[in-house]
Amino acid sequence: MAEVDRPQIDTSKPSIARVYDAFVGGKDNFEVDRQVLRQIQEIAPEAIEVGRLCRAWLIRVVRFMAGGAGIDQFLDLGSGLPTAENTHQAAQRLNSEAKVVYVDNDPSVAAHGRALLEENDYTHFVMGDLRDPAAILSDPAVTKHLDLSRPVGLIQCNTLHHVTDEEDPGQIMQSYVDALAPGSYIAISHLHNPADGSYSAELAVESEARFNEMMGSCFYRRREEIAELFRGLEMIEPGLAYLFDWWPDGPLLTEPSAASHNLLGGVARKR
Repeated sequence: MAEVDRPQIDTSKPSIARVYDAFVGGKDNFEVDRQVLRQIQEIAPEAIEVGRLCRAWLIRVVRFMAGGAGIDQFLDLGSGLPTAENTHQAAQRLNSEAKVVYVDNDPSVAAHGRALLEENDYTHFVMGDLRDPAAILSDPAVTKHLDLSRPVGLIQCNTLHHVTDEEDPGQIMQSYVDALAPGSYIAISHLHNPADGSYSAELAVESEARFNEMMGSCFYRRREEIAELFRGLEMIEPGLAYLFDWWPDGPLLTEPSAASHNLLGGVARKR
């Protein structure tokens, strides 16, 4: 089984992957990452709840793909650090031979890649940048373990809002979609600014400013901008929705927080 190199981890500045780990209550983060979390909690005290909401949405999406949709191979882009429940675990619970290739460019994630590789022979890791679809899709681990002539489940969970407009997230997504076989499914979740003068809109503006000050790139986009990432695809019901409204596991027993309205997600199928 291939080894994963261990790039140097810089603990003097926050890492996107480690900050998300802090948001979901993980242990693979440092004080510099927790400082980001605390800054966001000053304006959105429910930040940890929202982080867990994102992870729960991802698991429901994977269950849908691996279950009723019959997808048995997954490409999880910008996968982040392993946490309590991961794409390969959710998929392999329904199909023990489902193949999952994780991709991330964060040295902290690469350092944990070996643990993912040792989980089973159907789980693999690629050190790469999701903003370079050609390099990702031609990586030996991707071409060896995924058959792109068959349907794939492609996941962009909380990744594309770290891609600048100049880097053209729409074109990045189009490059991936063009490479996928008909019948593939694409899942995207993204930070959302309703831009309607509401408290959620104000929260989006302030949170974006804080994230950019501390981490460098984070963009809350409007609904129509996020919808454009699914261009040419057939949306699965309920379409582009708040994460808590996308096929929840049960009835909502509490009112969703204002911050949870700053995330939209959806799943679409390539015809």
